[in-house]
Amino acid sequence: MSIPGPGGQGLQLTPFRGLRYVAERVGSLAAVTSPPYDVVVRPEGLRQLETADPYNIVRLILPQADSPEARHRQAADTLRRWQADGVLAPDPEPALYVYEQRDGPTLQRGLIGALRLSPREEGIVLPHEEVMPHVVEDRADLMRATAAHLEPLLLAYRGNGNGNGNGKGTSGNGAAGPSTGGPGTGGAARVIESAIQREPLLSTTTEDGVDHHLWRVTDPADLVAVSADLRHHQALIADGHHRWATYLRLREERREPGPWDFGLVLLVDTARYPLRVRAIHRLLRQLSPDNALTAAAHAFRVRTIDGPLPRALETLAEAAEAARAEPGAPNTFLLAGDGRFHLLDRPDPELLARTVPEGRPEAWRTLDATVLHHALLDHLWHVPDTPEHIGYIHDPAAAVEQAERLGGTAVLMHAVGEDIVHELARQGIAMPHKSTSFGPKPATGLVLRSLTLG
Repeated sequence: MSIPGPGGQGLQLTPFRGLRYVAERVGSLAAVTSPPYDVVVRPEGLRQLETADPYNIVRLILPQADSPEARHRQAADTLRRWQADGVLAPDPEPALYVYEQRDGPTLQRGLIGALRLSPREEGIVLPHEEVMPHVVEDRADLMRATAAHLEPLLLAYRGNGNGNGNGKGTSGNGAAGPSTGGPGTGGAARVIESAIQREPLLSTTTEDGVDHHLWRVTDPADLVAVSADLRHHQALIADGHHRWATYLRLREERREPGPWDFGLVLLVDTARYPLRVRAIHRLLRQLSPDNALTAAAHAFRVRTIDGPLPRALETLAEAAEAARAEPGAPNTFLLAGDGRFHLLDRPDPELLARTVPEGRPEAWRTLDATVLHHALLDHLWHVPDTPEHIGYIHDPAAAVEQAERLGGTAVLMHAVGEDIVHELARQGIAMPHKSTSFGPKPATGLVLRSLTLG
């Protein structure tokens, strides 16, 4: 995606004074990190993070109290106390940060900085999913209270490819990986490859076995090179639609230019480090598997398939691939919660014609998330899209476990193709919320941005 914005200005990534944990004041840097707020599995994962270290970042991104107001006030008080006590401290000067994640053969590198905010109509930052207003409101209240951006969004852009093409590696999705730089490499890529030759600012390995490294970029020539390169590009929001919508809302509340005109992001060049795309699963807390299957059987083919979960997920993937090659709608879902696995496919065309909205591209109308929300949740199951009824869970095992414990239904999804995501985003068409999970996602807690520091 190399389409500059109005006036030739595309992405504008600026340095900032990162707020970071002081290593000597915490048990370990790994113990204070967390997945993004919406990936934390609650309540088990939340409790695990809270007990990992008294200063774990989850106490800021997911504070626990009796009311929303109390939660946000608690997060603000905690953030101020940790700064006063020297647990968190700002870096001495503004910088961009090179961030690397290694997970076995998977390698990802990108730049963390403060990105100038732009509305969708400018075509600089492209969302691909709808957002839920109550989540935006909650994140906005938290950001107002803390005056901080506590975790970076993940944005994907297409740079100039693999430089001189001499290097090889493995990308996040298993494809041929990035080069190691050299002649022909773009400005941002050159700065990243130069930075990683130095000693990291911090290094840690989180409980999931992922290695994290961070370098600071402050050289004026490097900052100019990054700026000159990125201004020719646009980006896709890979992860963080609700936080991006929150950034825009809070900027609109302020009349004077200032730090709220920028948002904390991680920018990854997917020409060098392709992202992986995974599904986000649904937990229907108040719908039993029996009721779900009985209602679905009127309009879908329903088959009970063999487990365990990994084998059932393989069957889902195989069925989804086969459905794309057959006439009719390609939608396929896996239901669980009663100790067994049930495959739903071949939806009734007449049902889809009545329930899926017209006036959208065919790629949108045939999305699994579109059919799930309009045909199944709204029409057959009558499940409202509220937190009391639907949970959005990235880990399929956690979704199944919670469904079995609650007597509810887990709806396991197959991942959407990245090409479909990009094509709809370019057309300005938003997918249903929580349709995709791009990754690897940045760890939360390695670098924060205080709005009082700029």
